[in-house]
Amino acid sequence: MSDEHNPYTAPSASLVDSVQETALAERGERLGAALIDGVIAFAIMGPVMYLGGYWTMAFEAGMRGEQVPIMTQAMWAAIGFIVFVLVQAYPLHKTAQTWGKRLLGIRIVDLQGGQPTLINLLAARYLPVHIVSQLPFLNVVLGLANVLLIFRADRRCGHDHIAKTRVVKAR
Repeated sequence: MSDEHNPYTAPSASLVDSVQETALAERGERLGAALIDGVIAFAIMGPVMYLGGYWTMAFEAGMRGEQVPIMTQAMWAAIGFIVFVLVQAYPLHKTAQTWGKRLLGIRIVDLQGGQPTLINLLAARYLPVHIVSQLPFLNVVLGLANVLLIFRADRRCGHDHIAKTRVVKAR
């Protein structure tokens, strides 16, 4: 008796994976997007920090061989993150792209290929890196480790692992 007519044979069906496979973004594209986002941030924060007196305070502290007080640094770090959210929240919410990623045709997806929530992107992907970047010495060590992970086969940085995301080519 052939399997075709055997009532005890398990049913078969062709299964289609619901996750659409998309090509990973190139490392250079990710670097370019980060540089574009950095230029945007500096173009806004540079004048704000100048008008707010931060540059003068930092210069004067440096001339005395001192650091800017930690609470002042924390305040400016918070202002910087708020500006980041104000500038990048709309494209992150709509398409999971920063302006730099949008210009270079790449976007952030969760590990199943779907669009992550804005809260996940801000709280898990961007905020931890922003906080660590404010910590003396650790900012260099952890910042370097964060970006060097991109040289693994999955091309995911540390912040991608924290947020359970990856960066792919936008279609």
